[in-house]
Amino acid sequence: MDEFLGTISQFGFNFPIRGWYVCHGQLLSVNSNQALFALLGTTYGGNGTTTFNIPDLRKKKSDGSYYVAGEIMEDGTPYIESYICYEGIFPLIA
Repeated sequence: MDEFLGTISQFGFNFPIRGWYVCHGQLLSVNSNQALFALLGTTYGGNGTTTFNIPDLRKKKSDGSYYVAGEIMEDGTPYIESYICYEGIFPLIA
């Protein structure tokens, strides 16, 4: 199944699959990710000429550290990582 570029999904495993970045706010190269940059721009950071960031969707614990995939959160539910699609169908305006 092909996803739209920029789609954010959650998966129940702790590693990114091909075509998806884990959403930890990474700084990415515009040259290496031109299509994703065209959609996100500098919404989440970066200088907009050579770099941009993807969203950081990690959840923090009360002590300030981050949960890892599968860890039980304070509300009793397991933490699930979020991923953004960087290889997919470019969404077009209808």
